[in-house]
Amino acid sequence: MTTLQTPAAFATNQDLDAIRLRRAFGVFPSGVVAVAAAVDGRLVGLAASSFTSVSLDPPLVSFSIANTSKTWPDLRRADHLGVTILAAHHGAICRQLAGPVAHRFDGVPASVSEDGAVTIDDGLARFDCTIYREVEAGDHTIVLLELHAVDHPVDQGDPLSPLVFHRSSFGRLTAE
Repeated sequence: MTTLQTPAAFATNQDLDAIRLRRAFGVFPSGVVAVAAAVDGRLVGLAASSFTSVSLDPPLVSFSIANTSKTWPDLRRADHLGVTILAAHHGAICRQLAGPVAHRFDGVPASVSEDGAVTIDDGLARFDCTIYREVEAGDHTIVLLELHAVDHPVDQGDPLSPLVFHRSSFGRLTAE
C-alpha cells in the first residue's frame, strides 16, 4: 500500500534569481534546432533549445530567442528561415552555431533553398519557414514560424536519435 505524502508548501516571495531558475529549468530536457538563413549573401544561424510545435492549421512552430541576441536582428530580415532538428551526432555543430559568427558554418554540410532558408543536410527534420509573429516575453522573444515545406528523413528510413539539451550539456535519448 502506498501512502501519499503532502509536498512541502511553496514559500511565496522567493528570491527567484537567474542561477536558481536556470538550474530548475535545466532539469527539463529539450531538443535542439538550428535556425538559419542566407542574409546579404552569407549564411547566418544560431542554435535554439526552446523549439516546439504549436499548430497544425496553420502549421506553426516556435522558438525563443534572448533579446540580447546579436544574430536574431540579421536572421529576422531573411525572406525565409530554415529550421533543422539536430541529431545526437550534431553536438559539435550546435557548439559551432553558438560560437564566432564568421565560422558558424565552416565545414557544416548545409543547403540553401531558393528563398534563402538554410538547413543542415543530415538533420532529423528540416523546415522552410517564414516569421508568423514575434511576441515579447520578458528577456526573450517568442518567435512563431509558419511552415511552408518539410523534409523528414523517416520517410527515407534509418531514424536517428535527437540531440538533447539537459542540465547545460548535450546528450541523447536511449531506449529502455
